[in-house]
Parts: sequence; C-alpha cells; structure tokens
Amino acid sequence: MHQMLQKRISNYLIIFLLFTHICLSQSHIDENKVFLITLDGLRWQELFFGADSLLVKNKKYVKHPDKLYNWTWAETKQERRLALMPFIWNQVIKMGQIHGNRKLGSKVNLTNGMWFSYPGYNEILTGRADDKNIYSNDKIPNPNETVLEQFAKRYGISRVAAFGSWDVFDAIVNQERSGIYTNCGFEPSTDFPLTKQEELLNELQRQIPSPWGSVRLDGFTHQYAKAYLKKHRPDFIYISYGETDDFAHNGDYESYLKSAKNTDALIEDLWNYTQKSDYYRDKTTFVITTDHGRGTDPIDTWRNHSKKIIGSDQTWFIFFGKGVAPMGEIKREGQLYTHQIAATVRMLLGLPQKQGRAYGRPIALTP
Repeated sequence: MHQMLQKRISNYLIIFLLFTHICLSQSHIDENKVFLITLDGLRWQELFFGADSLLVKNKKYVKHPDKLYNWTWAETKQERRLALMPFIWNQVIKMGQIHGNRKLGSKVNLTNGMWFSYPGYNEILTGRADDKNIYSNDKIPNPNETVLEQFAKRYGISRVAAFGSWDVFDAIVNQERSGIYTNCGFEPSTDFPLTKQEELLNELQRQIPSPWGSVRLDGFTHQYAKAYLKKHRPDFIYISYGETDDFAHNGDYESYLKSAKNTDALIEDLWNYTQKSDYYRDKTTFVITTDHGRGTDPIDTWRNHSKKIIGSDQTWFIFFGKGVAPMGEIKREGQLYTHQIAATVRMLLGLPQKQGRAYGRPIALTP
C-alpha cells in the first residue's frame, strides 16, 4: 500500500513538473519574439563609414557619379553613414547595440573557412561552421538543424517562418525536413487562402524581371514577409535581403548603396509595424547581421568574397528591442563570431543551447 502511494505521488509529481515546464515554456515564448534579419554581403566599411571615397566617384563602378556623390557624400564618416542608413544611425544607435567597427576595436568574424553565402548562413542559423558538408552554394539540403527548426520542434511550425530573396534558402532551412513555411527566390506565395495583397504580389513577381537568375528583388521578399506577419503573427521570423551582394558582384556601387539605404528603410518599416502591434510591441528583439564580408585591397575586390580575398570573413551585428541594453556603437570589446548569433537567438527564445566546442556561446545583451 505504501509503495503504491509512493508510485502515485511520483507519477503526479512527474505530471506536475511536465505541466509546469510546458506552461513556463509557453509563457516565455508568449512574451518573447525575434526578428532575425540578414543583409547579404554588406561590408562593415559601408555600415560604419558610409560611401567609400575610392568608389563613390569611380566611373568604373558608378554610372552617375555626380548624383551618387550628392546624396551619399559628407565630410565626416558619421555624416556619410547617417546619409546611407538613417534608421540605424538615427534611432537604432540610441536604443540598441551595433558591433563590428574594427577601427574602434570591435571585431566580428566568421568561423567557417569558406567565406561565401551558404556556409555563412549555415553558421548564422545553426551556430557552428560545417566546412565538411557546406562548401558550395549548391542547393543541398542542410544536414544541420537550424535554430528555426529547433524552435519549430519545441513550439510548432505555425509559429516560425523564413523569407529570402535568394532561391537557395529552401535548402539552407531544409524546408522538406523541418516543415517550416519558407518563401524564397521566385516562389509565389503558397500560404492559402491568399489575401488580395498576396495575389497581387504573385502577379507582380511574374511580371517584373529581376536582374538575376537566382535572386529576386528585396521588395518582394519584404512584402511577402509582411503579408505573413499580418496573417499569422509568428513569434520567430527570418528575413534575408539579398540585393546588396548581387549588385556588388555586378560591380554596380551605385545600386549597392541604394539597396543598402532601401534595406535600412525596410527594417524601419518592420520595427514600426511591431510598435503598432499589441502582439509584438515591447516583446520583440531584432537581430541583424550579414553572411560574409568583402575585399578592400586592391579596390576591385570590393565586388567579391572568398577565402582568397582578405576581409571576406569580417562581419557585424546589430541588436535592438526587448532585452537589449542601449549601448550604441560598441567600442573596445574584442572579438565576437558569427556562430554566436544562433546561440543568442536560443537565449532570447528560451531554447536549449547546443552542446559542443564548435558551437558559439550567447552574446550578453545586457551588462
């Protein structure tokens, strides 16, 4: 009789602890949302210094040098970066943190040895480099579990989604295995039933040509993501803008800068959307980074990136929103790495950290 009573108490205790864990997990996610955003191949030099003096009037890379010079150039680096990305340097700097100005001793680097897109995105989303399996930009389903997939397993696939301008993101997220809703490349929205906005986006995407065969214009990625936000209110959304990298590969510095400025406005639009929403306001953290850097010397290497081009492993981080101390532009902090992004997102969303020396550790966002 005594043993039976002990067994019942033990069973009740297990059920109670399990129920408590579920409730605490649910409570945590109800109060914490994350917008993870990447800007493909945006150099830290433009982020922190604005237009490059060696490029902004170089006719090899700029079709209309006088026009570009007029709106991008100023005497100081602070004025130039403000002209290029006004939301980041007017508002985010006051309410968040910006890491990666190497001139101030804040260094952010990749840990993978490839220094191009798929390995960079794998590192961002999984929290560790995998040069053995991820060594090209081919559409090979990612064998590694991303933080998106980990979140979906814990909280449900309906609460997470991914949007990308590059058509490789279905493979990077491993949409087939994870079941996460993704919309990337030139995919139309399949989030049925479609809203009138999504029907229009699908039609416009068919009608408006992209300069590239594998990357759509970022405006479509942004609007598809906005439509999904309005319909489903995901707690974790990943948005990857791609134009900056492809305009750079084209050697079109004018369009590269215009795209950077436009993406700054798209991020502001997302932030403003969260501030008007009872569901997101005061509950959302923005985490922003890039998949790789670019070259600087010789000057033509600004167009490209690889393990053969010095500077391609140099990246940057931006954090703002809930749980982020307003520390502004970070100085003299030493070394951070891109594989710490996934760990930081796990921390924000209450997910278990991945174990092993190859995985990055969370970044402390408060003192």
